[in-house]
Amino acid sequence: MSSQIVQYVLVRSDLLTTLNWPVGAVIAQACHACSAVIHLFYTDEYTQKYLSELDSMHKVVLAVSNEDMMKTLSEKLNEDDIKHKLWVEQPENIPTCLVVKPYPKSEVQNYFKKFKLFKA
Repeated sequence: MSSQIVQYVLVRSDLLTTLNWPVGAVIAQACHACSAVIHLFYTDEYTQKYLSELDSMHKVVLAVSNEDMMKTLSEKLNEDDIKHKLWVEQPENIPTCLVVKPYPKSEVQNYFKKFKLFKA
């Protein structure tokens, strides 16, 4: 049996706790990043399969403590050729969210085991 296709969404929790961003603004960052990664990898086989099952999409939204941790994760994903989008809010130039293109869960879940579910 094949592994479930999932999309991991990692959001900086310090945007809420330390930088005092409104919840809606943080949610918007995740939405921007999700849209961007689908656009960038639209023709990818797993992205197409994910989109073909609109009523059963699976996303996992996790918290990343701060900018440095997010950048470190992005670098590791780049090293291992895991396709993703690091959303950098402009014009402030602040990395806010990282979204992985849809993948079978078994291929990418180990990158995210140390992160907890995002809570507002």
